[in-house]
Amino acid sequence: MQQEEETLENSTMLSKRSTAAALLAVLVGVYLLPSPIDPEPHVLKGPPPALEGPLAVNTRLQKGRRLFPGKLHGPESFAADEEGNVFTGTVDGKLWRISPDDTLTLITQMGQDLPECGGSPDYEPVCGRPHGVRLDRRGQLIVADSYLGLHSVDPQTGEKTLLRSNAQGAGGVPFAFLNGLEISSQTGLVYFTDSSSRWGRRHVRLEVIELNRLGRLLSYDPETGRVDVLLDALYMPNGVALSPDEHFLLVAETSIGRVLRYWLKGPKAGTKEVAVDNMIGYPDNIRLSDRGTFLVGMTTTRFRKATPPFLDLIAPYPALKRFLAKVVPLRWYDVLLPRYALVVELGADGGVVVATLHDPEGRLTWAVSEVFQHRGRTYLGSTDLPFLPVLEAAGGR
Repeated sequence: MQQEEETLENSTMLSKRSTAAALLAVLVGVYLLPSPIDPEPHVLKGPPPALEGPLAVNTRLQKGRRLFPGKLHGPESFAADEEGNVFTGTVDGKLWRISPDDTLTLITQMGQDLPECGGSPDYEPVCGRPHGVRLDRRGQLIVADSYLGLHSVDPQTGEKTLLRSNAQGAGGVPFAFLNGLEISSQTGLVYFTDSSSRWGRRHVRLEVIELNRLGRLLSYDPETGRVDVLLDALYMPNGVALSPDEHFLLVAETSIGRVLRYWLKGPKAGTKEVAVDNMIGYPDNIRLSDRGTFLVGMTTTRFRKATPPFLDLIAPYPALKRFLAKVVPLRWYDVLLPRYALVVELGADGGVVVATLHDPEGRLTWAVSEVFQHRGRTYLGSTDLPFLPVLEAAGGR
């Protein structure tokens, strides 16, 4: 009997050792696998600001309604003409016109029109993904397609003209993730961002986790076709907005939660400075409001809790980020994103938070990409949600 017990005990110990050895082998194997990212250590300017003063929680973003549920998937950015038509692009590579009576009309498909478009990010390079959308002085839509380049599109016929392909890029570096867009009413220059020279839009989570300075702010001259690099080595540059007098541009650096001011005129022309840092969320697009302030859509929040926000926590540790990128599927990071909508309003110089709009439970929307005001209505963009949230005049103020 005693011999049988000793045999069983030895067998159990051998089994545990074998399991431990196998687990160790798996961990070593995973550790030795190459990581898709090459991060640098970074310490964010924390902790995040407290939810008080102009940042105090409210429900101002809940006073709206959803348009076109199931028809518009990820209306990211907006433009409007003098007749009151609003234009936007969606995750399936399509451009749309919304008439003043809320009739929805397809303008064109940026890439190939396949049944799979919009169903999987893997098809985005083929279908296209329009991000920044603006109207130029000739009434043409200028579109920054993340994969297919900078285009001019006739809003009436849908005819597309390629202005600059991603392969052409600028300064010998191809574009990989065209994103934000702004057009000068004074000069006609097109300002746009390339969020990363390494990662395309469908790999945006890797770009955010990697936290490297691989983005650029650029300009395109429609008269000459010339593209200039205004700023490089930026942390995921995203939305851009001109000041009313066009003396400066605001540029969102999404992955580190800050906004830059780039001077176009005056004694500081050609230089940059930090306009606002350590933001309460990760800024996406920036637009002028009806009252001359700047409205910043927050792709997700960055609140004080018992522990630092996830991205703050892992930012200083490249080895940890390399490991996570190898073992955690990208979609799993979505569970870390709160269903919370937030818009930050910056003052006329872009450097002070003067107000915020919240939807704490995500009743109307969440993950706001852009805030566009037109004819008394506020349009709230997103990168992935299957509807278009709007606030009417009474609800948007």
